[in-house]
Amino acid sequence: MMKNKCIFVACDTSNILHIKKILKYTQENKIKIIPKFGLQFFYSKKGRDFLSSFKQEFWLDLKINDIPQTAISAIHSLKDLKKCRYLTVHASGGLEMLKAVKKNSKMINKNIKILGVTVLTSLNNKSLKETGHTKNVENVVLKQALLIKKSGCDGIVCSAHEAKILRKKFKRFFIVTPGIRLPGDGANDQSRIMTPKNAFKNRVSGIVIGRSITKGNIKNNVKKLNKHLS
Repeated sequence: MMKNKCIFVACDTSNILHIKKILKYTQENKIKIIPKFGLQFFYSKKGRDFLSSFKQEFWLDLKINDIPQTAISAIHSLKDLKKCRYLTVHASGGLEMLKAVKKNSKMINKNIKILGVTVLTSLNNKSLKETGHTKNVENVVLKQALLIKKSGCDGIVCSAHEAKILRKKFKRFFIVTPGIRLPGDGANDQSRIMTPKNAFKNRVSGIVIGRSITKGNIKNNVKKLNKHLS
């Protein structure tokens, strides 16, 4: 099940000591786990400096969403982050912005992969409708995924619930799913969640797991993950 699959751990904290603890126990693991840093850590004073000198590959989850020129400027401001291997951009920014981000990312880092974010996993049909969409989550995700593919981006971020449908449409595309919880863990602020094993059954390329690993005893949580996937 794990061949050519990616596991990302969401390092959602601005506490450097906690970050180092997460890294210690996930990097010692037999299954490769790549850290994902989001807005909380990136926006923190010490976080930005930490990533500039970071020696391991990582995912920078900024979900860039702005007019094309501002998005381009944002990309060029990241050129010091040499080990950044994945960067997110939001499909809501439109085709031209997606294409601009993809094109300019190669100018600063030829190894970086641009992942297009579809409907956030915290949203459901009701909350999506409140934002002005008339289609349901599944239809909006599919539409956004087609846009991401057309733009030349390297992959799609969607919930594991839509991944099965997208895999039928995109046989070899990189599909990664947040909203992953170990069995028995709470949903917290996510609406469309799934266990790691079930997500991989839906033929996703990678999963993002956060609180199920980072809250409580990290070492034991990693063991639970290994056991769950074995």
